Order: sequence, then structure tokens, then C-alpha cells
Amino acid sequence: MGLQSGAPAPMFKALSPVNPSFAFSSVGGRYVVLAFLPPPGPERDAALDLAARYGRLFNDDNCLLFGVLPDRTSFDTAQNTPLMRWFADFDGTLRRLYDAESADGTVVPRWVAIDPSLRVLGWAELSEGQRVFEHLIKMGPPQNHAAVPLHAPVMIVLRILEPQLCRRLIDIYREDGGAVSGVMRERDGKTIGVIDDFKRRRDTTLTDETLLQTLRFRIQARLAPEILKAFQFEATRIERYIVACYDAADGGYFRAHRDNTTAATAHRKFAVSINLNAEDFEGGDLRFPEYGPRTYRPPTGGAVVFSCSLLHEATPVTKGTRYAFLPFLFDEAGARIREQNQHLLVAGAETT
Repeated sequence: MGLQSGAPAPMFKALSPVNPSFAFSSVGGRYVVLAFLPPPGPERDAALDLAARYGRLFNDDNCLLFGVLPDRTSFDTAQNTPLMRWFADFDGTLRRLYDAESADGTVVPRWVAIDPSLRVLGWAELSEGQRVFEHLIKMGPPQNHAAVPLHAPVMIVLRILEPQLCRRLIDIYREDGGAVSGVMRERDGKTIGVIDDFKRRRDTTLTDETLLQTLRFRIQARLAPEILKAFQFEATRIERYIVACYDAADGGYFRAHRDNTTAATAHRKFAVSINLNAEDFEGGDLRFPEYGPRTYRPPTGGAVVFSCSLLHEATPVTKGTRYAFLPFLFDEAGARIREQNQHLLVAGAETT
């Protein structure tokens, strides 16, 4: 069918100067322009000069510009700047995804514009870049691109955990002190745990079986029926029992990500974020960039529930300390997927 205006932009992972497997699915919330550039020469130079003249358009909050390079020589000297980021496309994978390759395998130079919800706005020949950039300026800030306020497809459910149980979970964390929490990444087909600046959080894993049974009962009796009603999904399994801590002392945060993008996390269906002390901190709310800048915060004991495939972030805690209980939910079909992919999970990564 080819590239379709209004359709979801094709997702990919690609080599970039800062990441050997940059997930394009993580850039939602801003306009995005992909520049499928020809080999070095006057046509490429003219396109880059035009982009530089529109430099005011490109920044982390408004619009990201990615140059897609077909040649290794150019990529080896490319450096990301506030104006321009880069992807390598030596084998043409990205060109084929975006209909930017001719029958003989060479680049069809073009601009592709993508909206903050990661849907295709349109495309144009490389010589028509001014029309593309002027259209994005006319559309206005990313949060206004839909012309109406957007609401993320999430659900807030109150009174899942009672106040005394919330306090008990916080006390357990404080007694333990928590451990630095990493992120799950895929490397050479394996899912590994990595500690980096993508997340700043500490976690305590709950192990007391009586307590786990209590938590399972609360989820089963109070939350699962609401998920079934709203999403027609029967949650029968829980993954991980952790109390997470985001502390203003180190600006605790978790940058925009999705929760099911590796083989060892593909079974996850819904993420649950239950605040344990919503009155005691500032910042630290959930945001879903593809649906605008609005943030979501359940009250103490209440949950935000959302699909693991949604791009989301925990904004920095600016005052106090946020404690939260953060399980994932899945079903029997997911359990089979998890079992099939268990061999791809490197020991220790399951705690991230």
C-alpha cells in the first residue's frame, strides 16, 4: 500500500551516533521530520542549508529533525546537534519503510513529516522542504496539533489499596533502602538490565508471601473488574511486586518509554501505577507524550492503568519523595509468551 497520510508512522530501531539501536517509537510528543538524504553532493547540501535556515523550528520540545544517511562515510563523521540528529540506513531498511527507495535500491530523496501522535502528516521531494517547514509552523505548538484537547486512553481507579497498606509498603521500602533501578534493553536478541541516566529511581522487591497474597487480592477484587469493563481484557497474572521511590533529592524521573518492546517483555499488557503517598510530593506525575502535555496523578491508594504499548514518562519529582507500587498485568496467553521467551531474559534483568 505504501506510505499513507494519516496512518501510523512505521516504527524502527536504527543505528544513531548516540545509540546503536535507537527506538524511533520513543520520540512521540513532538513533530518529527525525517530527511532521506542522497549521497553527498549539491542536492544534500541545499537541503541541509534550508533546514539550517529554519533552525528556530527544531528543538526538543517542538520538532525533531533526523537525517537518514545511506553512506557510512557520512555517518562516521555525523554528530547530533539541537538542529539535526542522524540515523544510519546502509542497507535501505528505513528507505523501504518510508517509500524512499527506487527499484534499483538508490535513495529517493524526500522529507517525511510526522505528527506528535506518531502518525504520518505527509511527504515531499527534497526540493520542497520550505513547504513542509512552513506547514509545520502554521500547525502551531505540538500540544495544539489536533485542534482539540487530547486525553490519553488511560483509566484512573480509586481505592485499590487502603491507607494503612500504603503506609506499610512505604515502611518496608524505608527499612530496605531500595536499590538503583535500571531499564530493560535488547542487545543481540537478549533482554538485559542496564543502569543509565534514562531513569533515576530506587526499588524494593517485596518478598513476604502473605503480603503478596494481600496485594494480589486487592488487584483481583478491586482493579481487574474495572479493567475488564473498560478494556474487555481479563487480567489473570501479575508481574513483579516492587515499591518504587522517586526522590526530589536526585530529581527522580523516568524518561518516555514503552513497557513491552523487548522479547522478554512482550507478554505485558497493562501497566499499573498506584501512588502510596500522593499528598507528599510535587512533580512525579505520569505523562503520555503522544496525547499532549497533560499529566495524570491518582490519589493515595488509587491507580492509573494503561496499555504497556503507550509511550509514557514519570516527570521529575521536584519536592518530597514519591512512593508507588508498580505491577504489570497480563493473561494466560501472555503467560505462554513469557514462558516461550524466558530464555531471552538475562538473569537480573527481571528486576528492572
